Amino acid sequence: MNAAEPLVLIIEDEAPMRRFLRAALTARSFRVAEAASAREGVVAITASKPDVVLLDLGLPDADGIDVTRGLREWTDVPIVVLSARGREADKVLALDAGADDYLTKPFGVDELLARMRVVLRRASRPGGAGSSIVEAGVLRIDLEKREVTSDGRAVRLTPIEYRILVCLSRHPGRVLTHGQLVKDVWNGASGVAAHHVRVHMAELRKKIEVDPARPKILITEPGVGYRLKE
Repeated sequence: MNAAEPLVLIIEDEAPMRRFLRAALTARSFRVAEAASAREGVVAITASKPDVVLLDLGLPDADGIDVTRGLREWTDVPIVVLSARGREADKVLALDAGADDYLTKPFGVDELLARMRVVLRRASRPGGAGSSIVEAGVLRIDLEKREVTSDGRAVRLTPIEYRILVCLSRHPGRVLTHGQLVKDVWNGASGVAAHHVRVHMAELRKKIEVDPARPKILITEPGVGYRLKE
């Protein structure tokens, strides 16, 4: 193991869960640091500069959502929330606070690794210097020319549909909540709610997906929001 391998900071107060995560991650060549409280976690982020943080919400000295919100004031480190709280409301709160992803306990190691790969890949991209072309499955978006094609055919989108697609394309693989989409696409206009997002998403899928009833590109996170397949 060497310093070039990603460093994962586990902020989790339950020792058995930390041991499980450490064993799973070190077996796959990740470096691992641990913290048992929010305070220890913040110190560790400052000292060790991890590549990704695995954050439990139920910490003894602070709520993980507040921790996430506080971290986002000074760091862009990818945060994957690991929590026993499975309610949609908790997922929305964590993602709106700035978490990159959310896994409900118990979870499989393979799923965790897949989510980590996505956030690490996204974090490694140079900010603002990426290609103007975004591709996901049969979908191709030329942001510079404002052209969208699906399976090689041109797609005509309404201005709202295009803004939704661009918003998702800026964060491929990341869940964007209904609230985040309302804020970014409609500039937080009053009277716009989650059902407006769903209506426009349904129309967008009709134009892009091979089978809109079984979407493979614009993925729904039930009750939470949507992600663009990376």
